[in-house]
Amino acid sequence: MKATHKLLFVLCPMLVLVFIYYSSGKLHLYVWGQKPHVDVEPTVAPTVKPKPKPKVTTAPVSEDIGSENRIIDSVMDQQGFLLDGKLMKTQAHSEPSLNRPQELVYKYGNLTAANCKQGYAAAKMTAIYPKFVQPAPMFLDRNFKRLAKVTKFLPPFGFKSQERIIDTILTTTKKYGLSPELDSMSCKRCIIVGNGGILANKSLGPRIDEYDVVVRLNEAPVKGYTKDVGTKTTMRITYPEGAIQKSERYEKDSLFVFIAFKPLDFKWLRHMIFKEKLQRTEGFWKSVASKVPREPWEMRILNPYFIQEAAFQFIGLPLNNGVMGKGNIPTLGTVAITMALHNCDEVAVAGFGYDMNTPHAPLHYYESVKMSAIKESWTHNIVKEKEFLKKLVKADVIEDLTKGI
Repeated sequence: MKATHKLLFVLCPMLVLVFIYYSSGKLHLYVWGQKPHVDVEPTVAPTVKPKPKPKVTTAPVSEDIGSENRIIDSVMDQQGFLLDGKLMKTQAHSEPSLNRPQELVYKYGNLTAANCKQGYAAAKMTAIYPKFVQPAPMFLDRNFKRLAKVTKFLPPFGFKSQERIIDTILTTTKKYGLSPELDSMSCKRCIIVGNGGILANKSLGPRIDEYDVVVRLNEAPVKGYTKDVGTKTTMRITYPEGAIQKSERYEKDSLFVFIAFKPLDFKWLRHMIFKEKLQRTEGFWKSVASKVPREPWEMRILNPYFIQEAAFQFIGLPLNNGVMGKGNIPTLGTVAITMALHNCDEVAVAGFGYDMNTPHAPLHYYESVKMSAIKESWTHNIVKEKEFLKKLVKADVIEDLTKGI
């Protein structure tokens, strides 16, 4: 072997050893999947306190980008109604085909006032209150125990503890609808006639009589006031203390629709149906009618669900463990409106609204008592109730003929 080759043979291993020694402090072995470490100055992100989220419910988002009535970022109020200005005039969800404002306008927009708008009230109600479910029978029938939403509540919000007497009453009355003619109608227009003095001198009688179903409340008279209140009465909703006490004032062919606020009320109704003499009147807060000039088949029991729904869902009155208490009973007029929303295609009202700024105005259309006579009610919350009714009027769910709401 040449001398130069021997020298290279010795130097090459030495150079390799020197290189390995020199590089030992600089080289790192990396594990699979592990990122190389980079020596940089650590940075600390500034601490930002999260903003509290508002307690609101997000409404559905409209897919119709071009519509001015989109409900993007819309919110609900405590009761579940769309807040003011968030599509108060259009969108409906009561039918699968009514998902967009244009479809609602297309279905109802071209109909004249003479045409009944089938499903209109429910569609409008669902547009501003998505939780609204339409099916709810107007009156109790022999299958009333199936109504789960009212079985666990005492009167007035249900019929707990009253099942036996109700069953006896319904066995006797035998009929549980409006009438064969009205029940067979595919589209019904209903009006609830309130007792307010605002009805006086409006000459709305002929217009009220045009409705298919005319609902009157308590003992408000018709005779002598027909020019303003009309002549037709389909049903009169009342309770023992509010019922007409003079037999001659009852309208012919109208239904007597009973609403109970306490268990004692059902006992009173049983006496009226069986034409029994009322022996005692303790427990009533004022005098009650001793007889009702109606045959059993002309009497009905209003579904107490409407009281429950109006109080706790629509108006937002205190539950009070499901028992009647301070400020948690809706007025009879609002209960009647709630009933109509479930059972009528179009709903109108007249004679609603108290204007406390006019203390000398008549309180009722049929008497001289003034507005100033109104005292704070123990059972009703007039302010919150009016807020609910205003939502219905503003969204065109109901029509207010006397513009008092």
